[in-house]
Amino acid sequence: MTLLIQSAVRGRRTAVLMAFDALALFGAYLFAVVLRYEVLDGTTLRDGVLVAAAAVILQWAIGLLGRVYLGRVGVATNEETLLLGSATAVAGFAIFVANAVADPHWVARSVPITGTCLGFFMMLITRALWRRLTMRLAPVSSASGQRAIIIGAGGSGARLVHSMRSHPESGLVPLGFLDDDPWMRNRRHFGVAVLGTTADLERVVASTGATAVVVALPGASKEVIKPLVDRAARLGITIKVLPPFAESFASRADVRDVRDVNMTDILGRAAVETDLEAIAGYVTGKRVLVTGAGGSIGSELCRQLNRYGPAELIMLDRDESALHAVQLSIHGRALLDSPDVVLNDIRDEPALRRIFQDRRPEVVFHAAALKHLPMLEQYPHEALKTNVLGTANVLRAATDVGVSTFVNISTDKAADPTSVLGYSKRVAERLTAATAKEADGAYISVRFGNVLGSRGSVLHTFTAQIASGGPVTVVHPEITRYFMTVEEAVQLVIQAGAIGEDGEVMILDMGEPVKIVDVARQLIAMSGKNVDIVYTGLREGEKLHERLFGGAESDERSKHPLVSHSAVSPLSTNVVHAFDLGATDSDVLEAFEDWVHLPDPEHSMFGDAHHRSA
Repeated sequence: MTLLIQSAVRGRRTAVLMAFDALALFGAYLFAVVLRYEVLDGTTLRDGVLVAAAAVILQWAIGLLGRVYLGRVGVATNEETLLLGSATAVAGFAIFVANAVADPHWVARSVPITGTCLGFFMMLITRALWRRLTMRLAPVSSASGQRAIIIGAGGSGARLVHSMRSHPESGLVPLGFLDDDPWMRNRRHFGVAVLGTTADLERVVASTGATAVVVALPGASKEVIKPLVDRAARLGITIKVLPPFAESFASRADVRDVRDVNMTDILGRAAVETDLEAIAGYVTGKRVLVTGAGGSIGSELCRQLNRYGPAELIMLDRDESALHAVQLSIHGRALLDSPDVVLNDIRDEPALRRIFQDRRPEVVFHAAALKHLPMLEQYPHEALKTNVLGTANVLRAATDVGVSTFVNISTDKAADPTSVLGYSKRVAERLTAATAKEADGAYISVRFGNVLGSRGSVLHTFTAQIASGGPVTVVHPEITRYFMTVEEAVQLVIQAGAIGEDGEVMILDMGEPVKIVDVARQLIAMSGKNVDIVYTGLREGEKLHERLFGGAESDERSKHPLVSHSAVSPLSTNVVHAFDLGATDSDVLEAFEDWVHLPDPEHSMFGDAHHRSA
């Protein structure tokens, strides 16, 4: 019945609103006349009625011109209040002026003022009552929807409940709020009351029969979300989150943006505070080139750098499909026929030099690399050609054209390396440090750990294994890793480029390391499936616990609280370019170890033993 009434009213919205406002304004003017005159005669009453009628007609005319009555804004919203107040004030002022210049006055001069103010008040009261009535009478249960408890009764929570009420097809029905703020104890939004604090979750779920929890705290930290996820799992109910507004198309809470909790919510951190002025100082208006632009880090770098207004953003990769994807994500089109995408392999030095000479970048972010540890253990030559010689090629091309800022993307596996990947990336750090001594401009490396959701990450592997029914494979029950969201990592990489000192390695604060088996268990719990975990043992070159700092490196904080810096001993690009690519895998491995540990390999004896000019 309620829905039928609402539907009928909506179909005649203009007429209903105009009628309500006419009654409110007409009654207010008459009340003002009665209030003003101790004795009412026929003439005074007639003049009062005529003035009230004129006020109503003028109010209608201005309201229609301003589209107040034609659906320009929602009923009982702040926007409508401003528009309605403006229309009423203009109409009241016009009546006041006309009455004041009339001789004699139609009514006492106080009547238009009193009638306008009182009429506007009655219009607002009428709208508020209608909104409260429709919200209170709206159905609070649904056979097909999930009965939801909302965590957070602030502005986002209130707007989310309104959105739920307005979009019943979303399948979420609000039952109540939980909020730890004592001021919210007796709060009620759209007929939905605060039922307690988050400590009362179990009691409220039992008393209301809720089947879902929605965290209406956009950008809530993992410290807030993870305990709620664990408690919801014990209660056997689903948990959803309202994501940060940056993730959605809306700038306010909307039920259509509510999504399931993912591992980024549980392992990620709050948004990074960046020094926009410092970043803009070396990116805005500059020609910026990103190698490996189609990869997980490279593509996010391109998306974020594009926001700072570079004069030109040059995206370089050897994978044309990856370039297609990143161009589409930035521009909404991907014809691959514009100069912002460059198809090139950093292992091809002559072609790379031609590109640098032609485009002359001023800032370079070097993200191109091979990164899968087990694969590089099998093929160390490939790590040499891409991660070492490729980096040397990019560094040489950069110095040729006078690049002002060069940022080499490294990994935590470069700290006291034990794997081919770690060795190759540590050598790349040393090559960057050597170039910093030889060239003008700032040449730095940025080191961080695992990126959530990147290609080949443990999250993708575990998710695929769970989807296929398991088992989930973990190499060791005690193995830990650092995790960071790709957005946070890239923000800090760009920030490091602004504050890094020549030749240093900048080391990002990754927070506390996380047990991989805990990640696996969390994903299994979130899937609702019964999947086994199997331990496969550490692979060749794999560490049980990664370190961000090598044994000889210290944690010295830079100008940013989440970025440290450490000195790196240089290694000339001439040394690695002198290596014979026809050498055996064992020669490559021995060369890696020499390049990492010897203080000055360019002038050491091992060059004759293991390195012959190509």
